[in-house]
Amino acid sequence: MGRVTERRKVLRIRDGVVSTRPDTLVAEEPLEIRLNGKPLAITMRTPGDDFALAAGFLVSEGVLASAADLQNIVYCAGATADGSNTYNVVDVKTAPGVVLPDVTLERNVYTSSSCGLCGKASLDAVRTTTRWPIADTPPLRVGPGLLATLPDRLRAAQRVFDRTGGLHAAALFDEDGQLLDTREDVGRHNAVDKLVGRALQNDALPLSRTILMVSGRASFELAQKAVMAGIPVLAAVSAPSSLAVDLAAETGLTLVGFLRGSSMNVYAGEDRIALREPAARG
Repeated sequence: MGRVTERRKVLRIRDGVVSTRPDTLVAEEPLEIRLNGKPLAITMRTPGDDFALAAGFLVSEGVLASAADLQNIVYCAGATADGSNTYNVVDVKTAPGVVLPDVTLERNVYTSSSCGLCGKASLDAVRTTTRWPIADTPPLRVGPGLLATLPDRLRAAQRVFDRTGGLHAAALFDEDGQLLDTREDVGRHNAVDKLVGRALQNDALPLSRTILMVSGRASFELAQKAVMAGIPVLAAVSAPSSLAVDLAAETGLTLVGFLRGSSMNVYAGEDRIALREPAARG
């Protein structure tokens, strides 16, 4: 609802000189996601693109797979005791006939804390619930030179980061490296949900010929969201987690980490990396 940034007074110290000034900060507020009127999850997010965030989150949970599954999303009036609309509660109504998976309290806790489930159970959950298995036919091929350009392109698209320095970002690129969409949020997982949710709203799933680029690290949660949307390549400027690598290897996701300049590590799915010569072993 436009509350992307807020102003706060700060004490500024520069080379021993002390002054006070207003500073622009990224806004952070809770968003409660309800499914057909029932509370499902709460996530801390930067306000904006809330409907896309909710839709993308439900793609990652295996609830939605196409625009036809979604009837509407609305802000909930009367979400507080005084009946006001805080624009921090959304209700997602699925289309008639959509069969809902068993979304358990354990999954809700995972969403709220962003810590993920653990071990083999989480890998099995993604493998059994995804409705868009990675299936880029013919296989998408990406050269290291193209991958090397993506972090700067992502950074150039971060409009709010320039004013606050406090936002993560995620971007979708096509196989030729052209920017398709970018979203910012205080949470990387939310930025990805906003991308995937907009794709669902535009009936563009699966995202089978795209590259997902994220700021920071590649957690299991981000790898899960890529797999659930059918994205074949996930690249991050920092390290992946061990479980993210395990998930990528099991599902066929190409996972690239430490993408900085012309350097990068490919942790899984190296068959999609178009190398001019065989990779050195050892």
